[in-house]
Amino acid sequence: MSTPLQIGLLVFPKVTQLDFTGPLQVFSAVPGAKVHLIWKRIEPVSTDAVMMLTPTTTFADCPQLDVICVPGGAGTNDMVGDEEMLAFLRKQAEGAKYITSVCTGSLVLGAAGLLKGYRATTHWSAIDFLAPFGAIPTRTRVCVDRNRFTGGGVTAGIDFALTLVSEMVDRKTAEAIQLGIEYNPAPPFNAGSPDSAPPDILARVKERIAPSQARRTEQMTQAAARLAS
Repeated sequence: MSTPLQIGLLVFPKVTQLDFTGPLQVFSAVPGAKVHLIWKRIEPVSTDAVMMLTPTTTFADCPQLDVICVPGGAGTNDMVGDEEMLAFLRKQAEGAKYITSVCTGSLVLGAAGLLKGYRATTHWSAIDFLAPFGAIPTRTRVCVDRNRFTGGGVTAGIDFALTLVSEMVDRKTAEAIQLGIEYNPAPPFNAGSPDSAPPDILARVKERIAPSQARRTEQMTQAAARLAS
């Protein structure tokens, strides 16, 4: 009997739920996979969109994972300085086959020192924060560099997860999962990227996120300095 794939997704306060739930839906359909939702304690964790998430295991009790995945969200601003989180990631990375992230989860991998010399992607608004962690910023929806798989912003988590399944299982399994969840995107507007969004919409979004960007810049600068030291 083959050993099941051990897949772990981190949860933390203010995680973006779609960063997390998109890949979760894909990974949960992998035959024989065991999926874990991981946090420091078994207690409900708040997301950035009303939903609460309940971890299934703790840092202390989590088995060695084949896949470790860090989603993004506003909470990553705190996670890049959370030594308990970073130590857990470093420990798991020693034995994991795939070290992965979605959206700004890559910044947490970076703060843990796990993206040095690797190409990586993240949300368009955070791409400039990757280089100070030693990563090679890559503006693409899914970035694969050896065993580092990183997804772009939020909805790219589904693309990332399907790409990873095609690598660690096979393409037919990934295609069957894609069909099962009817992932056949046809967005109503061509505004899903700063390259295609109307200029006034891009300006509006940048204005809205400016305060959080200021805080993120401060947190990432501190995290990169700690890593360098």
